[in-house]
Amino acid sequence: MGDTAIREITPDDNPQVAQVIRKVFEDMGIPKVGTAYADKSLDDMFSAYNVPKAAYFVVEHQGRIVGCAGVAQLDNYDGNVCELQKMYFLEEARGKGLGAQMIHVCLQKAKEFGFEACYLETMPYMEAAQKLYKKNGFDYIDAPMGSTGHYSCPVWMLKKL
Repeated sequence: MGDTAIREITPDDNPQVAQVIRKVFEDMGIPKVGTAYADKSLDDMFSAYNVPKAAYFVVEHQGRIVGCAGVAQLDNYDGNVCELQKMYFLEEARGKGLGAQMIHVCLQKAKEFGFEACYLETMPYMEAAQKLYKKNGFDYIDAPMGSTGHYSCPVWMLKKL
């Protein structure tokens, strides 16, 4: 996908980012309760990540946002672990290597912030995503870490940074 850039979110990106995330939920039939769909931050992702040791990125293709992801301290966890959060791509952006690029950008930032490990939660039927995470060094773990409030996401993975 030529003319594609990964960059940090700006306040102007908020409406498009919320739209991308909600569209992916609808397309994939992901539960809206106990997942990121219900998060208050969805409509103002810029502010949600405009805090220390957090960053949120968008994939812009020909002036449109087609994907997004971020990293931040893992909620309610007493340790130097971040979470790969709210990583979503519109269908047109999947299978083009953008996910791997996005993970790389997010993990680089996590290392800059000094995190020791990166955690994530996902859905059992999101097999393409899980393959991508495995390929990028994430391993399955047996129980959740911290408390994200996303009780509808029963697959947990962790990568040492």
